[in-house]
Amino acid sequence: MEFMTNLQSGLDEQKPSLFELLSEQQLGALIPPSLRYLLAVATHRYPRYLLRILNNFDELYAFLSLIVERHYLRTYGGGFTENFYGLKRERVLRIKGGEIPRAALGAPDQVRESLKLRNSDIWKNLAIMVALPYTKRKLDEHYDMHAASANILGPSFRGDALSEDATYRQKIFHYYKCFLRKVYPSVNAAYYFALLAFNLTYLFDTSKYHNPFFWLIGTRIRRMNQADHKAIAQAAAPAPTRPGAPPGPQSLFSPRTLTHTVYPRLLSSLKILLPTSIFALKFLEWWHASDFARQLSRKAAEGLELPPPTITGIPKPSPVSPEKSGVTFATSENEKEEKQQEKQEKRNPPISTLTNLPIYTVAPIPSDAAATCPICLSAITTPTAAQTGYVFCYTCIFRWVQGEHPRQVAFMQGTAEDEAWKEETGGNRQGNWEDGKGRCAVTGRRLLGGTGGLRRVMV
Repeated sequence: MEFMTNLQSGLDEQKPSLFELLSEQQLGALIPPSLRYLLAVATHRYPRYLLRILNNFDELYAFLSLIVERHYLRTYGGGFTENFYGLKRERVLRIKGGEIPRAALGAPDQVRESLKLRNSDIWKNLAIMVALPYTKRKLDEHYDMHAASANILGPSFRGDALSEDATYRQKIFHYYKCFLRKVYPSVNAAYYFALLAFNLTYLFDTSKYHNPFFWLIGTRIRRMNQADHKAIAQAAAPAPTRPGAPPGPQSLFSPRTLTHTVYPRLLSSLKILLPTSIFALKFLEWWHASDFARQLSRKAAEGLELPPPTITGIPKPSPVSPEKSGVTFATSENEKEEKQQEKQEKRNPPISTLTNLPIYTVAPIPSDAAATCPICLSAITTPTAAQTGYVFCYTCIFRWVQGEHPRQVAFMQGTAEDEAWKEETGGNRQGNWEDGKGRCAVTGRRLLGGTGGLRRVMV
């Protein structure tokens, strides 16, 4: 599939395939949200200095993109991401067929100079590369803000009526919202249908343009050849010293040094920054997705004792056994009261405020066995804390919140004799109990975010 375009076009080595162009477009579309995310993270640390920049990110990115893309179009003949893929932009000759294959083979340098983008072509391409995406992002943002709710509500939506004494600015904004509600969805659909149509025609070699806007300005994308690399190397070479120029090195802050040395090298260094950032991004994705980081944290947590969870309120006094107290008697009044209270607690589980049904929970672990999971009653592996403060095995609490733990299933089916609720009648408990799905296994409180609210315990 990658070479389908080349096979259809008679082995045109300089014509890129549609899949190369789509990959370049996807890479270019990833840059703005990535920069916005990094800026948002930095704004949390320095909101006083970066909040205004974050609020005007689209305008700032469009300005910087204009500078970078103009430099790459003038120096390399293609955009920033296009140069990374070895692509360039060239004019389409207004001749029959638009091709000069013999001249391209016999005199590639002269053909390159003839097809090179002129100054007017550069500004046309900048309008497509910078102004068009900026306008599209703003229209999508304003549509979500002012028109998405109107389309969801349908005929029941009552738009804000325009008053008779409305100002000129209010009238413009009113008509603009009407355009977003009634016209923009059709324009947006026509835009994507046009892209699809041109992509298909380019794929089957019936068009030289993969984009309708390239057809409007008479520009197409080609692969860079030997003549392009030779011309770029000559342009990047240091300029010879003029006869009347002063000898010796010039100052770094002189206008000539800034415009002819610092500025081009700074923008050209972005070619190295882009693959480096992609490699760093892929490495971070592998680090978070692989099991290597989990194994390191698991080995670091081996042999460490976990503290018991903090419980609000006054803890009940633990009864003193007759052997330790040295007093022998049949049954004290305190022991009778505690047994009665424990029995009452077993008969009174937490009640759901939504369904008014009892919630199945497990007994908390005593403080002398804090390293034991309350669900599986085994040593805790991969300790994970719920929002209530209790620590469980990760697999136990994850399956409990999902409602898939075997202990929950057995209890709801009536096949398990749970010690806490052994006085309950057997049989299927569906419709009479809640299995604790989405709740803490000990307290029965609902966990915000479900499994997303669970946190690993780093010790």
